[in-house]
Amino acid sequence: MNANTSKKWYQRIKLPLGVSIAICALPVVMTGLFYALRSFPGVMGWASEHFSAPVRGFMGMLSSIYPLSIMEILCTAAGIWLIYYIIRSIMVTVRRRGKLKILGRRFLPVVVAAVYIYSLFCWLWSSGYHAPGFAEKNGFTGGGVSVEDLALVTRAFAEKANELAPLMERDADGRYIGDRNTLFAASTEIYQDIAAVFPCLDGRIYEPKPMFFYSWLMSRTGYTGVYFALTGESNVNTRMPIFLMPATVAHELAHQLGVFAEDEASFVGIAACLSSGAPVYEYAGYLSALMYLMNALFPVDSDAWWDIGGGFCEEVNRDWQDNYDYWQSQKRVETGVGFLDRILTSVTTTVSDAVDVVYDGYLKSQNQELGLRSYGACVDLLVEYYTSALSQ
Repeated sequence: MNANTSKKWYQRIKLPLGVSIAICALPVVMTGLFYALRSFPGVMGWASEHFSAPVRGFMGMLSSIYPLSIMEILCTAAGIWLIYYIIRSIMVTVRRRGKLKILGRRFLPVVVAAVYIYSLFCWLWSSGYHAPGFAEKNGFTGGGVSVEDLALVTRAFAEKANELAPLMERDADGRYIGDRNTLFAASTEIYQDIAAVFPCLDGRIYEPKPMFFYSWLMSRTGYTGVYFALTGESNVNTRMPIFLMPATVAHELAHQLGVFAEDEASFVGIAACLSSGAPVYEYAGYLSALMYLMNALFPVDSDAWWDIGGGFCEEVNRDWQDNYDYWQSQKRVETGVGFLDRILTSVTTTVSDAVDVVYDGYLKSQNQELGLRSYGACVDLLVEYYTSALSQ
């Protein structure tokens, strides 16, 4: 058999040197262009509106055809293939001469593909961090809030949570029960009313995807959802407490609608829940907001914190405790074997801390100076917006 005919089809493709160089250089140029222009909000805003939004919307439409998470499938397949490719490359390299040249040939396409993916991620998602944000577009002052207003809004949200909590479906022990598929199906309608208030939220929404394989890992690392710009999907941790899942869904859908900053997405998601007209979403919105507000209130007015917390109804207390117990349980591994539990718990903590450090660094590198604390910064937006609503 001729040596050429034994080669696979992609090994027989011969590209001109100039074309090969251009293919390799393009993602590097695009990434460099992003970093050169990201300090210009107007340029990033234009790119976000005229490139990022249409492409993410188109990818969201395509991925919505398939009910499972395309992101989860692609990441799993890429991980398995990469492990196989590395092992295979080492085996091939060891058996042949010119090892460095062979290694370079095998890994150059992988590096180029990785740079292409990173370049796309920069322009499809990171560009939004450097564009004018939701608060700026909608006239929020961002000048801080008074302790009195913080306590006022916290108390009002506690009262609404108390009102809605007993209406939720519960088991004989008083624990919240609900159907994930039902709340996912209802999610595409929850932004209708809030979009009338904030027109920038008027857009096509695609139903979120459950994370089947990675929900365990997400819980272990403390994450409830993730929006993946390359497929336009909102992905949700299905192991988290279901009474807060609607707020997570709304948060990830806010990203889908082009709200990039985490604090703003938290505020927008809560606002969408509260105006949705769907009791399960309303309750999740009030409870989620109440957790943010109570955490902010305690350091500045502990007396008000104790007073408001002491007024929680039995159902709110139950859900609050169940949520705390769940996330605490994710910090421990219990196999029944003492030394193994200690080792696995230590590994889980280390991995969780590492994920936090990486994501915190990423947020800060993208002009989100608060890093992971951005999730708590939504308190200012909640108090500013709902203080005005309460005073009317």
